[in-house]
Amino acid sequence: MGYQFIKWFNELTKEDVAMVGGKGANLGELTRAGIRVPPGFCVTADAYQYFVKSTGLQVKIRALLAETDLSDVQQLDENTAKIRQMIVLTSMPTEIKNEIISAYGYLTGSGNAPRVAVRSSATAEDLPEASFAGQQDTYLNILGAKEVVSHVQKCWASLWTARATYYRQTQKFDHFDVYLSAVVQKLVSAAKSGVAFTANPVTGTRDEIMINASWGLGEAVVAGIVTPDDYIIQKDKWEIKEKEVAEKKIMVIRDPAKEVGTITVPVSEHLGNDYVTKQCLSDDEIINLSKECTRIEKHYGSPQDIEWAYDNDDGQFYLLQARPITTLGEERKDNMSEVKKEDLEVLVKGMAASPGIASGKVTIIRNDDISGVKEGDILVTIMTNPDMVPAMSKAAAIVTDEGGRTCHAAIVSRELGVPCIVGCKNATDVLKEGQEVTVDATRGVVYKGKVDLGQNKTETANSAATFPPEIMREIFPVTATKVYMNLGEPSLVEKYKNLPFDGIGLMRVEFIFTNMIKAHPMYLIKTGQQQFMIDKLAEGLTSVAQAIYPRPVVVRMSDFRTNEFRGLKGGEEVEPIENNPMIGWRGVSRYISEEYLEGFRAECKAMRKAREEYGLTNIWAMLPFVRTTWELKQVKAIMEEEGLKQGLNFKLWIMAEVPSVIFMADEFSQLVDGFSIGSNDLTQLILGADRDSGVLDSMGYFDERDPAIKRAIAHLIETAHKYGKTVSICGQGPSIYPEFTEFLVKTGIDSVSVNPDTVIQTRRLVASVEQKVMLELLRGKK
Repeated sequence: MGYQFIKWFNELTKEDVAMVGGKGANLGELTRAGIRVPPGFCVTADAYQYFVKSTGLQVKIRALLAETDLSDVQQLDENTAKIRQMIVLTSMPTEIKNEIISAYGYLTGSGNAPRVAVRSSATAEDLPEASFAGQQDTYLNILGAKEVVSHVQKCWASLWTARATYYRQTQKFDHFDVYLSAVVQKLVSAAKSGVAFTANPVTGTRDEIMINASWGLGEAVVAGIVTPDDYIIQKDKWEIKEKEVAEKKIMVIRDPAKEVGTITVPVSEHLGNDYVTKQCLSDDEIINLSKECTRIEKHYGSPQDIEWAYDNDDGQFYLLQARPITTLGEERKDNMSEVKKEDLEVLVKGMAASPGIASGKVTIIRNDDISGVKEGDILVTIMTNPDMVPAMSKAAAIVTDEGGRTCHAAIVSRELGVPCIVGCKNATDVLKEGQEVTVDATRGVVYKGKVDLGQNKTETANSAATFPPEIMREIFPVTATKVYMNLGEPSLVEKYKNLPFDGIGLMRVEFIFTNMIKAHPMYLIKTGQQQFMIDKLAEGLTSVAQAIYPRPVVVRMSDFRTNEFRGLKGGEEVEPIENNPMIGWRGVSRYISEEYLEGFRAECKAMRKAREEYGLTNIWAMLPFVRTTWELKQVKAIMEEEGLKQGLNFKLWIMAEVPSVIFMADEFSQLVDGFSIGSNDLTQLILGADRDSGVLDSMGYFDERDPAIKRAIAHLIETAHKYGKTVSICGQGPSIYPEFTEFLVKTGIDSVSVNPDTVIQTRRLVASVEQKVMLELLRGKK
């Protein structure tokens, strides 16, 4: 039967992106290549175009867009919601509806009506792929012709989310040059599913395949809500080189109570307790899937990122999607092949928090006693705290039982440039005192003994640090977006000072307290040692500001929480015990209280001393955890009394980490010179996700890339720029996620401050993004 608005997969090739979008074209290409793909069809982009024109929707949408102020987030949300509602409620033209019903009936054949997935597939060829990723909708477990028709319209409507609309408008794409195809595909009865990479995305090795696998539908793996099994396969020998079987606590299945949708269930209840830790794919299945994925790579002629599912009904693997691996860097030779198999005994595994490789003897810290830690030891503990920073500075590597990638150990180790693995669960039990081990914090693995794993990743990232400044300026591009560096321990400035950064975007005075002062400020004042504290603080600030002068040093005043302050000498006498110190008495709320006021004045005196006695006017101040404008005004008055008056010669920034700063950005912008986004705390407080929770982190809850966080950041940047104020960011996000850095640059952030190990790659990324934005702007003017 001939169709006007329907194309079957076997009628399509990879060249048909304009007709059925990238997803539809790829499924057609795979089908024609003989790859086992679940059968299906595409409702073409012409159908969407015919729908909006023939029903008069295009005129209505244009009119609504014309009266929409894209800078008004609330209005944009409301008007795009109206557009989506119009699309969903408008009757689909009979000629399109009948073709969809007919094609679905043909897909059914003589059997029962199949459950299908209805997926969006955007067609704009010159839009960057990343700009559309996740912007349009996918619907699973759809049953019946009526529901298929309804969900095709819902896919069309998803083209008009606030985010997608804003992107097209700001990038000067005509909204009606971007069309949407809907892919209707038989839903695999997936017992297990996941993703596969035909080149190792971690090491860049082209002769290895990496497979992630979990129980149920693949949405759990793709969305990152479950930690999947991880298998590494050698292509030429078809050998399983590495195998990591994870705890798969949840799975996504069809909703048995409804004709549409899916639900998330505990694996233990749905399959049984044994399946939580059971290997998802058998060894034979791993090899069979690897060979099938290699066929796809050979067909396309390049490494592929593949979604797959194992059908419980017929015992076959099905390939659901394939796309090029766009983030594959240069292949890294890590000499693993030179290491004897018997030497590669894995002792514990965890989450890679700070990259690098190191060998040494294990020293286990219990009860916070750090006296036994020597230079070059492997520090092992349940979780670190500020008291342990001196020991962390000595350690060759750090391994913890608990924590996620934004816990204390993760953040501090990255700033110190020390390899770190967190969340190992049982490292303090498995590893033995004095045992020699090798920590691979690139992979998150601790091996028995001293083994040669190749060059330390941290050293590779900073190898240019030994180049003289004039050579560094020639090698690395100048960018409009400034690239700052986070700095912990002041003495590390000598190691990193020649990296291509524009200044220190975050210098935390906590490291001076723990390493140089080693006592609570109020204890020192009480015992007549106030001047000692001022001198030591000034010494630490001076050493950094002199080393990089005239580049700025943004010094964040003390932000210890009560539980951390209690760890300093004399802290137990003056610090209360709080149930939730993370959102308790910290930051600016301390400075204005009688209990800490003199301690804050001492911090101000130290900053003034460094600025005035040594002429280091490149020292700026930053206030942490600001909640209200009235407390900010009080702190500014105290600082002025101590000789730190905001002006051309002295910049004052505040951290934007409490949502109230975002909501009241207009008011705060009139009180400061700039903002620095603390993405860890901002994510924690907007999503209600404890940043120290390894459980939530592993389930994907703590993620700076969440739309709510990105919307908050975009609002702050827009508002601050309205008042001529700068916005930076000093959280972990830009150091971990390149795509997050790309979002920040495109949104107009003035600077990003990253950890030393990512300065070079961040500058290159920023330069690349700025060039891309410029080309897009030039294209839009033609």
